[in-house]
Amino acid sequence: MTEPPDVPAPDTDPAPPSVRGADAIRNALKTMPLSPGVYRMLGEKGEVLYVGKAKVLKNRVTAYTRVAALPERLRRMVALTVSMEIVTTHTEAEALLLEANYIKRMKPRFNILLRDDKSFPWLVMTCGHDFPQIAKHRGKLDADTESWGPFASAWAVNQTLTLLQRVFLLRTCTDSVLASRTRPCMLYQIRRCSAPCDDRISQEDYARLVRQARDFLSGRDSSLNTTMAQEMEQAAATLDYERAAVIRDRIRALAALRESSVINPSSIRDGDVVSVWQEAGQACIQVFFVRGARNNGNRAYFPAHTQEETPGDILAAFLGQFYDDKPPPALILVNHDVPESGLLAEALSLKAGRKVTILQPQRGERREVSAHAELNAREALQRKLAESAGQARLLAGVAEVFSLPEPPSRIEVYDNSHIMGAHPYGVMIVGGPEGFDRRAYRKYGIKGAIAPGDDFAMMKEVLRRRFGRALKEAEAGETPDWPDLLLIDGGAGQYSAVRGILDELGVTDVTLAAIAKGPDRDAGREWFFTAGKPPFQLEPRDPVLYYLQRLRDEAHRFAITTHRAGRSKALVTSELDEIPGIGPGRKKALLHRFGSARGVKEAGLTDLEATKGISREIARTVYGHFHPDWSG
Repeated sequence: MTEPPDVPAPDTDPAPPSVRGADAIRNALKTMPLSPGVYRMLGEKGEVLYVGKAKVLKNRVTAYTRVAALPERLRRMVALTVSMEIVTTHTEAEALLLEANYIKRMKPRFNILLRDDKSFPWLVMTCGHDFPQIAKHRGKLDADTESWGPFASAWAVNQTLTLLQRVFLLRTCTDSVLASRTRPCMLYQIRRCSAPCDDRISQEDYARLVRQARDFLSGRDSSLNTTMAQEMEQAAATLDYERAAVIRDRIRALAALRESSVINPSSIRDGDVVSVWQEAGQACIQVFFVRGARNNGNRAYFPAHTQEETPGDILAAFLGQFYDDKPPPALILVNHDVPESGLLAEALSLKAGRKVTILQPQRGERREVSAHAELNAREALQRKLAESAGQARLLAGVAEVFSLPEPPSRIEVYDNSHIMGAHPYGVMIVGGPEGFDRRAYRKYGIKGAIAPGDDFAMMKEVLRRRFGRALKEAEAGETPDWPDLLLIDGGAGQYSAVRGILDELGVTDVTLAAIAKGPDRDAGREWFFTAGKPPFQLEPRDPVLYYLQRLRDEAHRFAITTHRAGRSKALVTSELDEIPGIGPGRKKALLHRFGSARGVKEAGLTDLEATKGISREIARTVYGHFHPDWSG
């Protein structure tokens, strides 16, 4: 039998990851259109690695197949890519807006990320009322209000609101309080309200104050000081010294309001000043809000994944994500040239419904304002770097204590609070390189039936809800926040129970540790439990021990305050809330007529039927609720 000739064995060595990734991209290019849109690079588990936009999708994505020409960061991304997804748009500007939205929602690991996404407070004035209310508001703005802002912080808007009260004497109370009061409140006594609740001011005079407030907040107040001075002189001439004193105080408050800001650039009416500073592989962006030619404060941001990026690229990524959920102003000043600034301005104009200009000032007051914001960014970053150095040493110590492969970037700590099973809450707090991340804190009102003292059942529900949601986000292609270390308060029993819960959920790639109080609950003598080690203690003066104690104590504090807030809310809940068909409007009508839930309970059926807004059927329902033996 003739043996076959020797044939070289086939090359069975797998292709390098970068080659496999480039092949996956080439495969996607076969059906890639020549149109604007957004593309997503997906990893092995379906997680989104990178989101980008393009004027011509096929041309842009083709560049990723030339791996040798890519920077190291993008080569790593290509190596992890196994598939791609695209969404086409009509224009490149629409693609840019969609890209920013996807990045904020999906948090791809290879994009520059805006980490702080807290909403901003606004000043709002109600419309359609004889005596409009001015108040602070956070969240989605209602269509029936006028708004001014944003303000950088609650402190900034509260300070402005207080001074506005002194200048314009507008009410800040709710409509229900206004309707129910029969005499002025303390704000009238201290000259911060004109008391429309007690007819101390006519509707015409109040409307004049409203117009003045609108003009001031909109930057149209050049003649306001002169007008008020004339009114004060007229009052003094007619010997109405009390009114003259009130106007004098308003003039002083107006001067304080105009001088309360750090910078008030006359060359900027409505705009944001955005400056970036890079140092030690990190970046800080300072945003100053200028509205009506007044400074509404500033806020610092520390975007992630900026080590290999230029200042202009960081600004471009930041602006797209920053204005994704807030209206951009007419002018945005930056301290570095922004790539494709014309396209970005076009996209923001499309979002705002008016022209938006992005400008890098070169001289004059605007350049000075931009430099001032840059100085603030540099100082904020240097402070953060100094704080992070000590935090990094602590996290390196935590990694050593619990045998983690690297210092943890996210530590989650859980705790429960209740009184004999009543008003049970579970909480999660988060620590990491930036210290306590309070934006990531979560409260969990326990929904299941919990036996008094059954902390295991509470913890099980909390973990199911927390990791169940994270797993769903991962299945949907999003990148959920995932802890490197999960810390619980308890001993071996609590550790075993939580370990069982995590195993049941399929969460096996998170390091779990328990911290148990020592004898007589002495701080400094805690025992630690984790996998692969017998129970152990740390040296009483070990800085890592102090850090772990702070994490546990912060979770305990947050759990107690959450429980107390929930309990207080439950205590003030009216019995009317338990009656079918009684919503906020009918509840308000009943309380206005009878004063309290007890008054409603003692009211007769005829009185209930006579209440405005309460039908005969609802009145019988209310009466029957409080009189269960009544046959009707």
